[in-house]
Amino acid sequence: MLKGFPQTDDRPPAVVVAVQLPGTTDGELESSLEELERLARTLGLDPIARITQRRAKLAPGVVLGAGKLVELANWTGGSGEVPTYVKPGSRDTAAEDAELSADLDEPEAEDDASGEKPTARAKVVLVDHDLSPTQHMNLERATGVDVLDRTSVILEIFHRHAKTREARLQVEVARLKYLAPRLRANAGGGDRVRGGIGGKGAGESSLELDRRRIRDRIAELRAELAQIEGGSKTRRERRSELPTVALVGYTNAGKSSLMRMLTSTEVYIADKLFATLDTTVRRLQPPSEPEILVSDTVGFIKKLPHDLVASFRSTLEEAAGADLLLHVVDAADAALSDHIAVTTEVLREIGADDVPTWLILNKIDRVDTVGRNLLKLQYPGAVQLSAKDRGDVAMLREKLIAEFAGEIEEAELVVPWDAQRMVNQIHERTRVLEEQHDEAGTKLRVRAPVTVLDAIRKQL
Repeated sequence: MLKGFPQTDDRPPAVVVAVQLPGTTDGELESSLEELERLARTLGLDPIARITQRRAKLAPGVVLGAGKLVELANWTGGSGEVPTYVKPGSRDTAAEDAELSADLDEPEAEDDASGEKPTARAKVVLVDHDLSPTQHMNLERATGVDVLDRTSVILEIFHRHAKTREARLQVEVARLKYLAPRLRANAGGGDRVRGGIGGKGAGESSLELDRRRIRDRIAELRAELAQIEGGSKTRRERRSELPTVALVGYTNAGKSSLMRMLTSTEVYIADKLFATLDTTVRRLQPPSEPEILVSDTVGFIKKLPHDLVASFRSTLEEAAGADLLLHVVDAADAALSDHIAVTTEVLREIGADDVPTWLILNKIDRVDTVGRNLLKLQYPGAVQLSAKDRGDVAMLREKLIAEFAGEIEEAELVVPWDAQRMVNQIHERTRVLEEQHDEAGTKLRVRAPVTVLDAIRKQL
């Protein structure tokens, strides 16, 4: 099954490849492909075609069957075949060739007929699965272009979006761990570097040397990360006396937009996947009593590489150490239930699944009335809001204050003329709804937590 896309700019064109395995519905396949295409656009590529196939399992050598491999090669200009190595002077290799190409000759599903004629040459192939080193190498040989699996796409996006020193180190560790098993011997066969005293001994091949360098580099990065993480841990301990709220959820669910509205700060936001990789901590604005800290965390995604989760564990500990989690979900996304499941699984993996959590159905302005009612039935305790609506954000802010400082009440306060210094303090500690002046002094109608109102009354 192949779907063409119009080319909108001069970004490198790419073909998206996926195998529909048993247990994967058409809807799940479509959602996964759309997500991979969004990842591709975030990476600067232009998806121009899809090639999918139903199979019981991925073909061991090349993922796809022979017919689909040729169809893919038509988009890239490749041969559609994987050349087999024949050792000089070996016996008749017909049997070996037949065995090696067995995975190419498996029968394909009935709906796998040849698709449209390619309208452009793709320079990249994106595979919606994790590839083994052999599958990766064989696909590049058959297509003649670069091949990226889902993990490598995510790693590259993380690499480009990492801004702080800690995030860059974490991403580099994950990239090196991904690269190590995929190193290949050079064309010269891997000349050996002499080893041993006096230069005796076989020494290390260039491939072995490269792998050792990667292991040494990973060790250096981890040592540097340990120092940085120590500072992060100290800062978290200093903030431990203040209540902390952590925003967690699927990538591009609107966490940074909500963070900006809650804290009135210029947090970077963009309609991209993984726009935020660095944890940001700010105070809830306007200030509350006690002050509430809000932290934005890296977004999650389906099939998030385990090495990335491990590398970002120290960053994600901000969520594990929070007093409350706001699990932000894109309410308008058809796959929101899957997104909730993915986030829940990652939180369990980092030990944050026992932290009190509120489900926030964001972007509710994109959902019609019927859809909102269905969401209420499906997620009865969830908070429906739009991060772009100031009223919705104010409502969430009051709920957060009530959670940590007590219920919010509306009251009238009278400040005598001889105590006018209190007026400024009331503005700082409460939300003033109305202010009037008369002979008795200043009358203010305010909203604030009960504890704050009691303290003000005592001072008056």
